[in-house]
Amino acid sequence: MPTTPTSAEDRSSVRTLLRLWPYVRPVRARLFTAAFVAVLASCVGLVIPLVLKWMVDGPIAERDPAGVWLGALWLLLLGVGEALLFGLRRWLVARPLSHVEAEMRADLYRRLQRLPVAFHDRWASGQLLSRGTTDLMLLRMFLAFPLTFLLVNGVTILVGVIIMLAQDWTLGLVILGPAVPLLVLLVVFEKRYATVARRAQDQVGDLTTVVEESVLGIRVIKGFGRHRSQARAFRELSGTLRGTELRKARLLAVIWGVIVTLPELAIAGALVVGTVQVADGALSAGTLVAFLSTALALRWPVESIGFLLAMSQEAATATARYFEVMDEEPEDAGGRAPVPAGPGDAPGDGGLRFHGVTFRYPDAPPGSPPVLDRVDLHIRPGESMALVGATGSGKTTLTALVPRLHEVTSGRITLDGVDITALPREELRARVAVAFEEPTLFSASVGENVLMGAGRAAGEAELERALAVAQADFVHALPQGTRTQVGEQGLSLSGGQRQRLALARAVVGRPDFLVLDDPLSALDVHTEAAVETALRQVLADTTALIVAHRPSTVLLADRVALLSGGRIAAVGTHHELLRTSAEYAHLMSGEPVGAQEDGR
Repeated sequence: MPTTPTSAEDRSSVRTLLRLWPYVRPVRARLFTAAFVAVLASCVGLVIPLVLKWMVDGPIAERDPAGVWLGALWLLLLGVGEALLFGLRRWLVARPLSHVEAEMRADLYRRLQRLPVAFHDRWASGQLLSRGTTDLMLLRMFLAFPLTFLLVNGVTILVGVIIMLAQDWTLGLVILGPAVPLLVLLVVFEKRYATVARRAQDQVGDLTTVVEESVLGIRVIKGFGRHRSQARAFRELSGTLRGTELRKARLLAVIWGVIVTLPELAIAGALVVGTVQVADGALSAGTLVAFLSTALALRWPVESIGFLLAMSQEAATATARYFEVMDEEPEDAGGRAPVPAGPGDAPGDGGLRFHGVTFRYPDAPPGSPPVLDRVDLHIRPGESMALVGATGSGKTTLTALVPRLHEVTSGRITLDGVDITALPREELRARVAVAFEEPTLFSASVGENVLMGAGRAAGEAELERALAVAQADFVHALPQGTRTQVGEQGLSLSGGQRQRLALARAVVGRPDFLVLDDPLSALDVHTEAAVETALRQVLADTTALIVAHRPSTVLLADRVALLSGGRIAAVGTHHELLRTSAEYAHLMSGEPVGAQEDGR
């Protein structure tokens, strides 16, 4: 399973994480307050060793019980204060971070809706899902914990080292001895962990894709008895991800082991040196106790560096993956400067017209022939044109160019003489309705699915009219009629029922232009005849392009265009093309054409 291509730009983790600032900025006051509170709590903890020094050198050495009780009270108050401050920090960050996560998820969803179809053709859905779920969860965890505690622990270590050096600089140098090799190891760890973290998160996306495809395709899997092969593919990807996660764990275990061991050795060395100094009278026992207590208090800030860096690297990777989608160029909402008219164009012509349209997919190999090559076709106002061609001839691609689901490579398309690139997309798609070959329904009611095709507010009358045109009266027999939930992908309905609802969605808004991609392929002959009768009334009031494979659908149209080799090979009526085009006659020979001609 190939993973989604990643950005070639090499950013440092810090630069990558700084891209989160626009989302963090609105809640920065609470986050900065939380960080300040956490630093204050940590510094309160460093006061405890100083109280211990006072107790050892004072009340304990002088055998003063009252002083000991006073010191114990101070220790209790400091401990409670530290706990309360950390609790306050947690409360301060909870609400703003949930807001940041929600805003990022909403922005990602909006961007996905605005990205062109070509983007969605390239990207696996599981990769996009993992960016909206797993990656955003990692970012929220980073903002809640590592971001704050990298600062807090850094300040704590700095203040703690100053305190230790102030107490005894020789012992302080012993403690600082492992700092240089530790920094070198952390730099090496960060680079290696970043690579493995990126690989793991991409593999999560691949695994999510397999799960999603298995759920959506469960009927195919069960129908062909392929559950074992799917399970095997899942196990292989899961095993690969497990191996990557284990490598992450090994890297973290190694660095954590080093981070724990070196400070422990330094503390042990300081204990030996300090004990000798106390025995020689060069150092007080209280100072040694305070020094070692401070060193032990710094164990957690030092030991946590490993997994804080690991979480930060995962957050940087998640940020990079998030902005890989956000950096993609969305469809322009408005119109663009239209392509200049060619010498043979007649901008004043009405209807739907293709002017020398050439199209090649953006990811097509260099030098490969275009899918469509200089297509010239004119569908006059109020006319219905059937588009016929062999499988793979580019019929569906041609229809997708009209609502600008794809952009033409060269040439132009006009609606009533206006270049479609000069129209805002919203206006264009309000004027052009499309019924796709593969009908897609959403987890909503039947009525909501159909009324998605209405460019304006539509009521019950429009809904009933569209259902009647599509011969979708079956919806009234459903448990709750048009309010019945159809379920994910509409799989609770038959293929013909889904196709009729998709057709109803296309005609409900009374569009000026109608593009139908083989709209009757899943219907039985009796339903098809009834739909054709009702559809003729709709086609009389609109300009339509209909992809057709069967003579019965072709007979709905006023004229027929034959698409062959990416070009329009012939245009005429059904009967004319049967006489003059051997290729067209061959395509229509699957059914008894002669009988249909006699009955027309």
